[in-house]
Amino acid sequence: MEKENIAVGLDIGTTKIVAMIGKKNEYGKLEILGVGKSKSLGVARGVVNNITQTIQSIQQAIQEAENNSGYKIKDVVVGIAGQHIRSIQHTDYISRSNPEEVIGGNDIQLLIDQVNKLAMLPGEEIIHVLPQEFKIDGQTEIKEPIGMYGGRLESSFHVVVGQASSIRNVGRCIQSSGIELSGLTLEPLASSDAVLSQEEKEAGVALIDIGGGTTDLAIFKDGIIRHTAVIPFGGNVITDDIKEGCSIIEKQAELLKVKFGSAWPGENKDNEIVSIPGLRGREPKEISLKNLSKIIHARVVEIIEQVFTEIKAYGHEDPRKKLIAGIVLTGGGAQLQHIKQLVEYITGMDTRIGYPNEHLAGNSDEEISSPLYATAVGLVMNSIENQTQSAVRMDVIEAPKAPVYRQPVVAVQPESEEVDTIVEQEVRDFAKKEESTENKIRRSFFDRYVDKIKDFLDNAE
Repeated sequence: MEKENIAVGLDIGTTKIVAMIGKKNEYGKLEILGVGKSKSLGVARGVVNNITQTIQSIQQAIQEAENNSGYKIKDVVVGIAGQHIRSIQHTDYISRSNPEEVIGGNDIQLLIDQVNKLAMLPGEEIIHVLPQEFKIDGQTEIKEPIGMYGGRLESSFHVVVGQASSIRNVGRCIQSSGIELSGLTLEPLASSDAVLSQEEKEAGVALIDIGGGTTDLAIFKDGIIRHTAVIPFGGNVITDDIKEGCSIIEKQAELLKVKFGSAWPGENKDNEIVSIPGLRGREPKEISLKNLSKIIHARVVEIIEQVFTEIKAYGHEDPRKKLIAGIVLTGGGAQLQHIKQLVEYITGMDTRIGYPNEHLAGNSDEEISSPLYATAVGLVMNSIENQTQSAVRMDVIEAPKAPVYRQPVVAVQPESEEVDTIVEQEVRDFAKKEESTENKIRRSFFDRYVDKIKDFLDNAE
């Protein structure tokens, strides 16, 4: 039977939890095999605040994805967000005792260990370490140091830090749901993988992911992550404002926002009115769409201005830091009418809506290519990089002692010439994709951090 690299991403959001199963097709595009969605209970502003409810919501999403795909999920890559996330710029170096030898993997490992000693605030841990540029003996702008000579190896890093307890709570929810944690990724980084092109990252771009509980920002320039931030407001705050401003229940407020909401009040005429059913025999309530837009506009302006403050803090007005590709909006909040025009008006920057359809196979469901699923698609793409089989076919599980697939290390004698060709092709492709030092550092930190969480959870049992 053909072995497949099946990947699973789990997006634990404030409003919804999405489990997505996918694989790469022969054209290198992402083929979605199944999606499960459940209402997110127990999560507020990207942080778990009720373990039991979160476990139930995760299990519901996992179950639905399994039923839709015919695959049994074993492990997942999870997205993390929340207002406890912050990022810092850090530069570190090592002095090599043997500069006449070329720089190798051991030197990079020493540099990684050096960054790990970085002092954090109480209760905080390093989640992501993203190398930016290397310097060797003062020579700057080196992207790949391995194989070069030098005595002093220096690098600037983008370090993402978060509350250890919040991340452990996520790990606990995953483990208690009966699945394993195979990786963690910052949600704006997952979204950026799904909706941004490499050209945009090179030119300079700000990704704004407007979720239910938080709005995430990731800034790229010269193909490198330069700044990340999490703003503790999202679409839910807009819904609350509508609920209070129009004196209606939350369900009706959400429906109004999605169906008739606009971020630009000038687009609505004064006589446009929508009627909402009254509660328990009461008279229907009439709501002016212009007033609705004014409520939405006020809150969206506040969110975008906070994001723009972060973009200014990065220094986008400096000619060397200019964001030529402007802004890309994604997440559920990006579906709000006229939000693109409002963002352009506030920031003066070119703006587009980011859809994850660039990486999806042509036959994908239209719903999946919505900005709503950008993070989930990015997490599946991240899971594919792990080169493991995160899910197995249901019929394989029923067979006694079904073998679990792992990436082949040695060439196995194939049964036919056709299979032989496929294996050779895969080996060639794998050799071609020699992992860069940047990715090695990211992965080394990540594997170490995920193992640390697993050990903590195992010992806590």
